[in-house]
Amino acid sequence: METLKFKTNIKCGGCIATVTPHLNAMTGLEEWKVDTDVADKVLTVTGDAENLKDEILETVKKAGFQAELI
Repeated sequence: METLKFKTNIKCGGCIATVTPHLNAMTGLEEWKVDTDVADKVLTVTGDAENLKDEILETVKKAGFQAELI
């Protein structure tokens, strides 16, 4: 199991609602959350996918947002 953190531009509940179906559809992703109370809007993910980092970056991009590994 791997836990990664990403700086994002997911700013509010509406943004979270937009990205939710994309992240929930991922295989190998156990848990995810976005902390919109911090300046970097940190997305924390836990999963066991082989290319978890790349899959998260691509999925967030498809949802219309940006993410950067921190």
